[in-house]
Amino acid sequence: MNKTIYKVGFWSGFIAFISTVAFVIVQVLQLFGVLSYPVDEILIYGFSLCIVIPFLLEMLALHHIAPSEKKFWSHAALIFTVLYVAFVTANYVVQLATVIPMTLQGSSDEIPILKQTPHSLFWDFDAIGYIFMGFATLFAIPIFEKQGFQRWVRYSFLVHSLVTPLIVFVYFYPNFSEKLLLIAIPWGITAPVSMLLLAIMFKKDSEVSTQTKG
Repeated sequence: MNKTIYKVGFWSGFIAFISTVAFVIVQVLQLFGVLSYPVDEILIYGFSLCIVIPFLLEMLALHHIAPSEKKFWSHAALIFTVLYVAFVTANYVVQLATVIPMTLQGSSDEIPILKQTPHSLFWDFDAIGYIFMGFATLFAIPIFEKQGFQRWVRYSFLVHSLVTPLIVFVYFYPNFSEKLLLIAIPWGITAPVSMLLLAIMFKKDSEVSTQTKG
């Protein structure tokens, strides 16, 4: 197996982990009123955008190292990851490049449909993106062994996928409130942990591969 794939998997996963932790921290600071507009939204969407490509590359690397008999599951996980990437990227770019600048110029009334507010178009985009991320981790579960370090990666992906119904509830509950966001707290733990453990798995597998060749 090409060692570059393991390196890409590790570093992409590590960057995704750091970006996710940064996003969670900024989200908490916003909820407690430490950060205000526009800094809070710039950081939230900015760090969220930093998760996208690294997570995609991490899952792509996973597909390439998956045993042939498990390629169906890794392929399905990759497809759901691509769907996650498409929806959230569209949202984050629109918010950062259009909504925030026009709001600061006092022209937000011209683009109401583009704002990510509860139950808006891009709110749903964001929701669908995170739901697809949950599906990606769900379909990736069979790839991992039930023993050794892969067992912990498997558990982390399982727990993260089980958080998906909470995401659905928070986004689609009719009456949104900031307190409702607290229900999604587990995501702030399961997402970065699963990304980090998968990254560590790449590192460990690369070392084992090197030792075997040696």
